[in-house]
Formats: sequence, C-alpha cells, structure tokens
Amino acid sequence: DLESVQNNLVVAAQPNERVYRGKLIAGNKPSRSANKKVPEDDDKGVLVPPSPLKDAPGEMGKPVVLPTNMTVEMKKAVDDGWTNNAFNQYVSDMISVHRTLPDPRDAWCKEPNRYLENLPATDVIICFHNEAWSVLLRTVHSVLDRSPPHLINEIILVDDFSDMPHTKQQLEDYFSAYPKVKILRAPSREGLIRARLLGARHATAPVITYLDSHCECTEGWLEPLLDRIARNSTTVVCPVIDVIDDTTLEFHYRDSGGVNVGGFDWNLQFNWHAVPERERKRHKNSAEPVYSPTMAGGLFSIDRKFFERLGTYDSGFDIWGGENLELSFKTWMCGGTLEIIPCSHVGHIFRKRSPYKWRSGVNVLKKNSVRLAEVWLDDYAKYYYQRIGQDKGDYGDVSARKELRRNLGCQSFKWYLDNVYPELFIPGDSVANGEIRNLGVGGRTCLDSPAGKRNLKKPVGLYPCHRQGGNQYWMLSKGGEIRRDEACLDYAGNDVVLYPCHGSKGNQFWKYNQ
Repeated sequence: DLESVQNNLVVAAQPNERVYRGKLIAGNKPSRSANKKVPEDDDKGVLVPPSPLKDAPGEMGKPVVLPTNMTVEMKKAVDDGWTNNAFNQYVSDMISVHRTLPDPRDAWCKEPNRYLENLPATDVIICFHNEAWSVLLRTVHSVLDRSPPHLINEIILVDDFSDMPHTKQQLEDYFSAYPKVKILRAPSREGLIRARLLGARHATAPVITYLDSHCECTEGWLEPLLDRIARNSTTVVCPVIDVIDDTTLEFHYRDSGGVNVGGFDWNLQFNWHAVPERERKRHKNSAEPVYSPTMAGGLFSIDRKFFERLGTYDSGFDIWGGENLELSFKTWMCGGTLEIIPCSHVGHIFRKRSPYKWRSGVNVLKKNSVRLAEVWLDDYAKYYYQRIGQDKGDYGDVSARKELRRNLGCQSFKWYLDNVYPELFIPGDSVANGEIRNLGVGGRTCLDSPAGKRNLKKPVGLYPCHRQGGNQYWMLSKGGEIRRDEACLDYAGNDVVLYPCHGSKGNQFWKYNQ
C-alpha cells in the first residue's frame, strides 16, 4: 500500500490512487478489472471502480472524526475547508471517491421483476460552482459506479463560472478517461436555475435527472425512478434524500416508514411533512411511490419532452429559489403527477449556510416568488402578498408564462389545493388576520415571532410594530387558534409559546372579545 501523509494524518491509499498536492485523490483512471466483465454492448468504455479497503475512512458511510489535538497547520487546513465549502472538506478529502455505502432499500424494492426491463436512458445534469474536488468526484463516481451503464447516456457537468484552479484543466484531464462525462462551461455566473437550463439544452436522452454536486447515489437508486417514467411519461419523480453529515460525512438513512412528502407555506417556502393518512391508505406497502404536493427541487427525474412541454424553468427566475414550487404546481395542475420514490435513495450534504457570494441588491427569492404567485396562484396569491406587506417590487414580465399556462389548459390553483394538498390551512378560512398589537405599552409593540420548525416550543416576543407582515402576521382561525401556517400560540401556564397546531382547542383555544 502507498501511504500519503496528509497534514499529519496518515491515509492508506490504493495503488491506483495518486497524491495531488498533498491531498489524496482517489481513483484516478482506474484500470479495467479482470474479474469484472463490462457489458459488451456498451461501446463507451465504462471503467470499473477499484474496491476500497474495508477499514478506509468513511467506508460504508461511517463517520470520520478528526482528532481534537490538531497541529496548527492541520487546524488551518480544516478551517479553510469549512470557509470555502460550508462543510468539512478536509474529512471529504480523506475519503475515497468510490467509498461504499449501506444499501438503504426495503426488501420490497428488491423483489424480482419489480421494474420494467426496457427502461429509458437518462442524462444526469450536475451544476456546480467551485465545488470541492473530492465531493464533486464522489458525486460523479457514485452515479457511474451504482447505475447500470446502459441507463446512463451522459453525465453533464455544468460549471457555473467557477474560478478555483481544480475546476479547470485538472477536472478536464481527470474526466478525459470517462467518455460519458461532459463538461459545459457557463461564460458568466448564471445561478442554479439558468445553469440547469443550460444543461437541459444539451441533453439528448429521453429522461433528464438533476442532482446537486454534493450527493452520493446508493445501490439501486436509478431503476425505481426510470420505472415510474417508463410507465407514465407525465410522472415526475424524486428520490428519498438522505443526510450526509456536513462535519463527519456520515451517511444517515431511514427505512420507507420514515418517508416525508413536500409541502409549502404561504411565505411560498418549501417544507417537509409526514405522509398524510389519506395517502397512506392508498398503499399496501410503505415502499410504494407516494404522491407529494411539492418537491425540494435539487434531485429529481423528468421525461425530457414533458419537461419541455411544461416550459422547463421560468428563465425570468434569478439565481435560485421558487423554481421547485413552480415545477411542482405546474406538474400537478397541467396533467402530471409528482412522486417521492422510497426505493430510490440519494445522500446529500446539507449545509447550514451558502458559501457563495452574489453581487445582487435584489431580494431574489421574493422576485421569483412573486413571478410564481402571479402566474400560478390565481386569487390565492393575495395570501402571499399579505406576508410581504403587499410590496411586490419589480418582478419583470410574466405574460409569456401566463400564455404557457393557458396553452397547456392547466387546472386552477383551487383544484390543486382541493385535490393535491387539502391539508394546507387556507388563510381565507380565518376570521381575522394581521398584527396583534399590545395596547398597554403605548400601542407601538406587536406580537413577533418566526414560525419555522426550529422556532417551535419557544416563547413568542414583542417587537416594535412595522406593518410589513412577516413575523408579525397572524391569523385567528374559526376554531379559535392564533396561528401562522402550521404553528399555533399555545399557553400551558408559563410562557406563550409556538406549538404545532393540533386542532383540539385546549391550550391553543383563544377567545376574541371585541
């Protein structure tokens, strides 16, 4: 075994791995293995991955924990990795780019003849901007190593104007050994949405699959996705997104009993929630595909012609945000279905912040959300506008998107809420809405609290009234709840806290004396 001393850590390397500038670079141009037969019908020369050592760092998705007594040089290298990527690049660089992962699938998924034999091939589009070398390579290798070769047409890497040296010639040299990998370069910084559109324009396979550039596909991830599209080309499918820890790169997964589906709130922000009872009743087994009102947006497969018919993404959307809801709404409203596929698992590094800088004074998410509301929400758009103090700002021209919707003959947003997402609380069903003002202290302070998941079970506060909605926007429901989305004011004798709405009155019942 070769050994490379990497900043005082000794990492065992395999003979076909090379050390690049003191970093362990795994799996460079692995040779064809004599005992693994490459399918003869695949003329694109798939390279068989090396077999990593069982006790190498991170194998089988195990965590890599760094020592607490690091040298100054090592600590600086670790800190730099966090600064540049918002995850632990140092740990990632210790792990093979071909590392093994546990197989998270239920037995139901592996039964013989579960999937059609003649599945359509897909292009896999991965957009990146200055992604860490080892993480980007591991993403691509997990696709190549764990997908039947005949089902991968091309892997299209879209470089969104990266400026780090490893994303340039070094990347091209590395992937020159992999004919299925194609690198597209955006001539200027486009942002995720327009980078994805660039990738889609170069796709030729019947199916397009989008992945983020910090993912790891698990065994059997692809066939369950393609099977649903083969059966109905208007089905849009998402894998279960498993968590890769940002510090240790541990792979966490749950069985199909723990699957969530996507929703949204009236701030037009995506959220996860449990599979509703009415959906569970449709299934004999929890591993069967489940309907989802929305998608998280990073990882999904879609029939290329159906995607084009739906008008792909709104190119008036900037950078990122809102595009996942737009695609979700129009999939359902314009004749398709959106599913989460519990048999397909892809790991994803969830970062706590974005490491990228944007030169933009515009509130991009708001601009995108207003475009989305104007085109797809009909009269329900007013509930979003109440949240942003009726300030729509400059959202550009949406006439072409409205025309697209007319031409497709799509359903109304009311149809979507009634049939696809009946669990969502409709603000119009409230008795009153707006701010709750404390008249006792000069009448200038208002009840103020964010209402996201991490704010639940915390006391609500008072803050000077600002009349802009947001964290001071509340609704009084017919059932006597003071709520925002799925969070209700709850009083059990101490502080008034936010608690998930349960609909059983009790500590969440408030009486309004006019």
